[in-house]
Amino acid sequence: MFHFSPVVFCVAASFIRCASTMSGMMKAVTFEPGGPENLRIGSVAIPQLREKEVLLKVYATAINRADMLQRKGLYPPPTGESDILGLEAVGIVDRLGPGCVKSWKPGDKVMALLPGGGNAEYVASREELLMPLPSNMKFIEAAAIPEVWLTAFQLLFIVGKVKKGDTVLIHAGGSGVGTAAVQLCRQFGARALVVAGSQEKIDFAKSLGAEEGFNYKEAEFEPKVLAQTEGKGVDLILDCVGGSFFDQNINSIATEGTWVIYGLMGGYTVNSGDHLAKILRKRITIVGSTLRARSIQYKESLVEEFSQRALPHFSNGEFRPIIDTTLTLDSIQEAHQLMESNKTTGKIVLQVRDEAAKEEL
Repeated sequence: MFHFSPVVFCVAASFIRCASTMSGMMKAVTFEPGGPENLRIGSVAIPQLREKEVLLKVYATAINRADMLQRKGLYPPPTGESDILGLEAVGIVDRLGPGCVKSWKPGDKVMALLPGGGNAEYVASREELLMPLPSNMKFIEAAAIPEVWLTAFQLLFIVGKVKKGDTVLIHAGGSGVGTAAVQLCRQFGARALVVAGSQEKIDFAKSLGAEEGFNYKEAEFEPKVLAQTEGKGVDLILDCVGGSFFDQNINSIATEGTWVIYGLMGGYTVNSGDHLAKILRKRITIVGSTLRARSIQYKESLVEEFSQRALPHFSNGEFRPIIDTTLTLDSIQEAHQLMESNKTTGKIVLQVRDEAAKEEL
């Protein structure tokens, strides 16, 4: 009987990985439009780098509501972008493409905001959309930052123009965006009120800094919002629900308030009524906002501002990414089923590589 030392196995494993890379293929999530059962792990080509793109060796990624919509055939990627799911990834810079001018170099630990392609072993990212990993943070933790924190930051400060002392009503207060928005409000001096579907999610949001929360499954939130604001209403609404909460939102917002709609989980249509009269009378600003299809210039500006104003707060512990569950990339079906259950608080993260493995360092 032959016996092999751990070193031999390590060398063999490394050879297999190198052979896979040299072949130009990688593991990635593939799917046919439909339910979570249609998700598979397939072998696809490693991305070819375009101008100002960087190839990342992915250690962790995550899933978002947008991935569920794309899986169902309802939300295609922007023209020319990867059709692989995944709007964020964290890992190590593998190599630089043509025309790169930023200071990134192979071996740098980074986070990436992506238009797609993150649920894979490698992904191409524009160099402008990379951020350094916060100090002392593991890849698994950092994977819960890019998409939801940049979305929350954008909704509050760029689109919603929140000010110190404003009151913000945050729907889906236990979601990735919701838990990020609560922490941002706390840090920058705005009052956060949340709407969620369980007392557990409300209590968690309050532990992050929310002033109060309302369970939409138990009662209408509108009268409670007005009571909490002494009849004034809220200055800003972050709304990922849409149709089913439209009436309550329009009555919960203050005169000259801003209402940012960034999702339609509760439907695309609203009931007929005197909505236009209320919008005129209250002088409400209603803004629709998405992030994925924004221009590179817009995203670059967002990443720069976020990196300056928010990113340092992760290193000192004032901000923390909220993770509900960590699964492996191979468990992609389970991850989507879990998100569709609406029982999670924070992000569902996917581990792609073992961060602690010696041969991966």
